[in-house]
Amino acid sequence: MGPFGGRARWGRPVLIVAHGAGVATLTLDRPEVGNALGPALVEALLAETTRVLQDEALHTLVFRATGKHFCTGLDLSGLESLSDGDLLLRLVRIETLLAMLWHAPLRTVAVAQGRAWGAGADLFAACEQRVAAPGTVFRFPGAQFGIVLGTRRLAERIGVDAARRLVLEGGELDTAQARAAGLVDVVGTAPALAEPVVLGPTAQAIRAASRANLQDADLAALVRSAAAPGLKERITRYRERQLARR
Repeated sequence: MGPFGGRARWGRPVLIVAHGAGVATLTLDRPEVGNALGPALVEALLAETTRVLQDEALHTLVFRATGKHFCTGLDLSGLESLSDGDLLLRLVRIETLLAMLWHAPLRTVAVAQGRAWGAGADLFAACEQRVAAPGTVFRFPGAQFGIVLGTRRLAERIGVDAARRLVLEGGELDTAQARAAGLVDVVGTAPALAEPVVLGPTAQAIRAASRANLQDADLAALVRSAAAPGLKERITRYRERQLARR
């Protein structure tokens, strides 16, 4: 169990870490807030993902979540006390995590249930293999408060036009629709994780050769969008609209 699997410096655990038979599993553990990505959870994910990617004994990294939902996106609790700069930093740290996964040298797997919204849906999309339980719902609302986060990666998964429609029209995909679009590989709850046939440097080289490295462009697009004045105000208006629809 990793350092964030026990009683971490932030109080209660936010991430459960388990290793076994070449597989590391990181389980988001904030079910009381839908596993929303607060600073402690994002930093825990970054730290543990870095460790996993450096461990030559591992061939697979799996992301799961406790509770009803996989991840409901950016944690907006305490929004009133945050500045535009605070929010920008949070988004940059999330993009850093997503880029690490998109360019990971080993197999990455996401297993989702319930809601995979916003940055949670981006986390799912960034993984190489993607499993969703029946009833999972995917939503990418960042553009509704002026953020460009994960759109290019989503376009690579489901196609440019489909990604644009989904993001710009504020739509959502259920499990069957996500499977048909190519966002979900397998419908179920437990992926098959046999050891890959190709491992080590060759597997790393294949992954590097088959994916263009556009990390700088992705980060620049995010920062340009988030740095526009009024980020907190835009997020506040978005949250108010969502609450009014309930």
